Amino acid sequence: MDRPNFLVIMTDQQRGDCLSADGHSVLMTPNMDAIGGAGVRFSRAYSTCPVCVPARRSFLSGQFPSVHGVLNNSNVQWEGPSLSSVLRDAGYQTEWIGRGMHQTPPLKRYGFEHMVFQDHRTEDDYDRFLAGREPEGSGGYYGTGVMHNDWTARYWHLDEAYHATNWTVSESLNFLKYRRDPSCPFFLVTSILAPHPPLVPPLFYLDRYLRQDLPRPLIGNWAEPPENDGVGDDVSAERVHLTGEALRSTYAGYYGLINHIDDQIRRLLNPVNGVQQMTGRNTVVIFFSDHGEMLGDHYRWRKSLPYEGSARIPFMINAPERFELQRGAVSDVPVCIEDLMPTILEMTDVAIPERVNGQSLLPLMRGAGRLHRPYLHIETSPTYHCLTDGKEKFIWFVSDGVEQFFDLVVDPGERHNLIEVSERQDRIGWWRKELVAVLQNRPEGFSAGGQLVAGRPYPGVMKKSPQ
Repeated sequence: MDRPNFLVIMTDQQRGDCLSADGHSVLMTPNMDAIGGAGVRFSRAYSTCPVCVPARRSFLSGQFPSVHGVLNNSNVQWEGPSLSSVLRDAGYQTEWIGRGMHQTPPLKRYGFEHMVFQDHRTEDDYDRFLAGREPEGSGGYYGTGVMHNDWTARYWHLDEAYHATNWTVSESLNFLKYRRDPSCPFFLVTSILAPHPPLVPPLFYLDRYLRQDLPRPLIGNWAEPPENDGVGDDVSAERVHLTGEALRSTYAGYYGLINHIDDQIRRLLNPVNGVQQMTGRNTVVIFFSDHGEMLGDHYRWRKSLPYEGSARIPFMINAPERFELQRGAVSDVPVCIEDLMPTILEMTDVAIPERVNGQSLLPLMRGAGRLHRPYLHIETSPTYHCLTDGKEKFIWFVSDGVEQFFDLVVDPGERHNLIEVSERQDRIGWWRKELVAVLQNRPEGFSAGGQLVAGRPYPGVMKKSPQ
């Protein structure tokens, strides 16, 4: 049998609970849900450094942040094997379309033979697309005044066909129809900027959620609102107290962007003329996001934090029948973005590079194996380190040593910090020892004498990447 093609759909800043299949009370995502329904959905998938640059580097390299050395949105050029370069060298046609890789420099292809991309750091293909179509003075994608990280929201100000989500899907279809080399398999990444702000869905989708009885933010008994409830703060501030119309429009904008994506990816996945019909049902479809969005939970906005809203992501894989995945299975095994590279390479019978940290999910998806990893390590400079097995979560804040412990089974919203509860001290002590061991050889000096050491410098790029 021919080697499989790969269609990887990656959204930006989509929470793990923002799927109908995950039990969301109002959000409609039938097409995303169907990817997992035809394959496997991982309900405890996490971004190990939940910000754009390191998460996307982990996708490209299969390495944990502590190995590739980028621990926040610092921009560092890098070399070495990438998922796309390994597949390219194995005979795959590699294509990146949509929101850029967010690596440095923006035009470096990192193993992709061709890119059609959107990246605010440089003039890009989407800018050129809009320039020939939008009315004079429209201002492009940010022409509404709602910007890159804002909680404010409004409807898209141009024709829906010009929205970045529509453009990304249209360019992906152009690749499949007109630029694909039929003599070799392809690896296509469809990278969608939404639901990363600006929160500007087409009007239909904004109106749909403005009409709904929307959920409320999750607020822990440990969380503190911003000073003066955030009044007078910038609309991209990381601490917020959203209420009333501000909260409703923010939620409607965010949910509207996701629902819009869901409708658009049907153009790629429909059973009449979608990707499986184009490829003789020989395409693996993967859907995930680089990280989540706090969305006002615990008075926080944006990403980077270890809490579920920021770190947990949607993660689904389906594949041709010969791979024998457990169709419709939902796995609560904690998985991460780094696992995609070894999974894809095993499905192609291509050797996995030595320094890849992720583990192939193929045996797990077949119901015939398990991961040799008891938990995931999540971190973001300069703030915290976190360990979770999807059932419990231990967080340690670097600057002052403050700790948090959550029971995710009974408290998935992380409303109750159990760090002082006497009945939990054995478990907390176990997690603390595990984190001491994880950090033992780090160059920052976080661990010494069997103890965690607070107050150490925690730069965004490791001074010396471990071997």
